[in-house]
Amino acid sequence: MTTNNTANECVILLHGLARSAHSMDKMAQRLTEHGYKVLNIDYPSRALPIEQLAEQTISDALKQCHDMPVSFVTHSMGGILVRQFLSKHSIKNLNKVVMLGPPNKGTEIVDKLSHLPGFGFVNGAAGMQLGTSELSVPNQLGKANFDVGIIAGTQSINLLLSSLIPDTDDGKVSVESTKIEGMNDHIEMPTTHVFMMRNEAVIAQVICYLEQGKFNH
Repeated sequence: MTTNNTANECVILLHGLARSAHSMDKMAQRLTEHGYKVLNIDYPSRALPIEQLAEQTISDALKQCHDMPVSFVTHSMGGILVRQFLSKHSIKNLNKVVMLGPPNKGTEIVDKLSHLPGFGFVNGAAGMQLGTSELSVPNQLGKANFDVGIIAGTQSINLLLSSLIPDTDDGKVSVESTKIEGMNDHIEMPTTHVFMMRNEAVIAQVICYLEQGKFNH
């Protein structure tokens, strides 16, 4: 069903590290059904540092939205790309941002495993930038000065990785790390990092935030 207030809005989807646009297909389908113009962007997440990925990926996507209001729905590192871009640019038609499992304060997994042989090869330059130190990219980007709602998962299918994270987590990112100063809303959901963007309840919350500016708590 198409809602009246969404027919002229462009929603840019940004997948996470080492994933592809295919991982956001179900999200794209549901948003399209709700009347949004959806751009499900594929970008080479392991090929470049976050700064370059953000500049190239988001600049190109915005051109396809023309003068329409723009919102973003991101998974994991996709949210850091949006924060990076907005730290350097303003988007005049920016409406809302919904982040799923973003490592907004980094992840302990990078802290503890980045020294291992092959970690940099598997996760690329951008993955190596997602630690929890004050000098990591997420922790250098500051508070949100845009309308953002954040969904954090509380279940894990990787107990080994979860053992490296001190607090409740989704298997990759702690609930605490998803939070950011200046966020408009935050909700925890019983879902995992790798599957949250395909979870129907999560998708319903994304649509709720895009339409109402808040989650259904």
